Amino acid sequence: MNKYFNILSIVFSTLILTSCMTREKYVRPAETVDENLFRTDLLPQDSVSMATISWRDMFTDPVLQRHIATALENNLDVRVALQNIRAADAYLKQSKAAYLPTLSAGPNYTFQTQSLRTQSGQMLNGRKYSDQFDISANLGWEIDVWGKLKAQERAELANYLATVAGHQSVKSDLVASVASAYYQLLTFDDQKKIIGKTIALRKKNLETTTALKEAGTVTEVAVQQSEALVYNAESLLISIDIQIELLENTMSLLMAEPSHAVERTTIAAQRMPMSMKLGYPVNLLANRPDVKAAEYRLMNAFELTNAAKANFYPTLRVTGGAGISAGDLDQLFSANALFANIVGGLTQPILNKRQIRTQYEVSLANKEIAYLNFRRAVLTAGKEVSDALKIYEAQDGFISLKRKEMEAYEKSVGYSQELVNYGLANYLEVLNASANQLNAELNISNAEYSKLDAGIELYRALGGGWR
Repeated sequence: MNKYFNILSIVFSTLILTSCMTREKYVRPAETVDENLFRTDLLPQDSVSMATISWRDMFTDPVLQRHIATALENNLDVRVALQNIRAADAYLKQSKAAYLPTLSAGPNYTFQTQSLRTQSGQMLNGRKYSDQFDISANLGWEIDVWGKLKAQERAELANYLATVAGHQSVKSDLVASVASAYYQLLTFDDQKKIIGKTIALRKKNLETTTALKEAGTVTEVAVQQSEALVYNAESLLISIDIQIELLENTMSLLMAEPSHAVERTTIAAQRMPMSMKLGYPVNLLANRPDVKAAEYRLMNAFELTNAAKANFYPTLRVTGGAGISAGDLDQLFSANALFANIVGGLTQPILNKRQIRTQYEVSLANKEIAYLNFRRAVLTAGKEVSDALKIYEAQDGFISLKRKEMEAYEKSVGYSQELVNYGLANYLEVLNASANQLNAELNISNAEYSKLDAGIELYRALGGGWR
C-alpha cells in the first residue's frame, strides 16, 4: 500500500510542478504608457488628477446637477451596461463552480425482450422478457491539473471587470454629454439676447437711415441695406430657436424622457472649478474607464490563451456511480441490490481534426488584437487630453482678442454714424461695422462656451464623471 501511495505522490507532484510551469501570469506591457503621453510643455503634472473630483463638485449648478442625476438614473445606455454586468457576473459564478464535481441522480426502469430472428433468440426457443429497476447517482470530476479551469475563471473575472469599467465609461460620457448640452443651451440663450438687442438697434438704424434718405443725405441703397440687416438678424433668431429646441430634445433623450423644454439658469451663473491637475499619464489606467476596460479585455484574452494551451495536456477525470439495481421491484431495496464503481484516468488528445491547435492559434491572435486595442485606447486618451488642454488654454487669449475686436467695431459704428450725419462718409461703412460687431459678439459667446466645453472634455478625457 505504501508503495502505491509513494508512486501516486510522485505522479501528482510531477503534475503540479508541470502545471505551474505551463501557467503564465499577466504583466502589463511596459511600453504602453510613457511620460510623454500628454503634451504638457507648460503645465506641470501632479500626482493627483482632477478626474478624481466627483461630478457634483465639478458642476455646481443645482439645475444641471438634477439633470445629470436624472440621466444617470434613467439613461437607457446606462441600464444596458448594468445588464451586461449582471450577465458577466453570472458567467463568473459559473467559472467558479467549474472546480466542483458534476452529480446527477434519478430512478430508471428498463424493459427488454430479444428478437426471435437473432441467434440468441433462436437458442432460447421463445421470447423472454426482463425488467430492471434501478436508482443510481453518477459523479464526474475534472481535476484542474494544468490550470485550465483557473485560467478560465481569471478570464471571466477580467470580463466581469471590463463590463464594470464599461458601465463607468458610459456614465462618464453621459455626464459630459449632459453638461456640454446644458452649457450649449445657456450659450444659445445668451446669443438670443445678443441678437434681440441687435434687432432693436438695427430697426432704430433703419429709421435713422430712412430719415437721412428723406433729407437727401443717403440714397435708397442705404435704406435697403439697413432693412436687409434687420431681416438677417431676425433669421438668425429663428435659427437659434430651432437649435435650442433640437438640443432640448437631445437632452430629453439623454434623460430617457419624452422631448420637452429643459429647465436652466444662465451662462453668467456658471462657475466650474478647474484646478488643471492632470496627474501622471499612468493615472489614466486607474481613472479612465474605457482604458481600464481595454486592459481587462487584454487580461481576458491572455487567460484564454493559457486555457487554450492547457488543452494540449492530458485531462485527469474521476468518474463514479453508485445505486441500487434489481430485476424485481420487491428486491430493489435490499443489500444485494447495491452497486458502485469509480474510474480515474488521463485522456491525452492525439488526433482531433486540429481543433486544439486551431483554438490555441486563434487565442494568440485574439490576445494580440486585445493588446493593440489597449495600446490604441491609451494613445487615444492621451490625444484627447492634449486636445482638450490646448483648446482650454487657448480660449482666454482668443476671448481677450475678440473682446478688443468687438470694442473696435463698436467705436467704428459710432464714428461712422457721426461721419454719415455730417455727410463725410458712406452709410455702407456703418452697416458693415454693425454686421461685424454682431459677429464679434457671437464669436465671444461661442468662445466662452468652447472654454467650458473644453473643460468638460478635459475632465472626461482624464477619466472623470463616473464617481
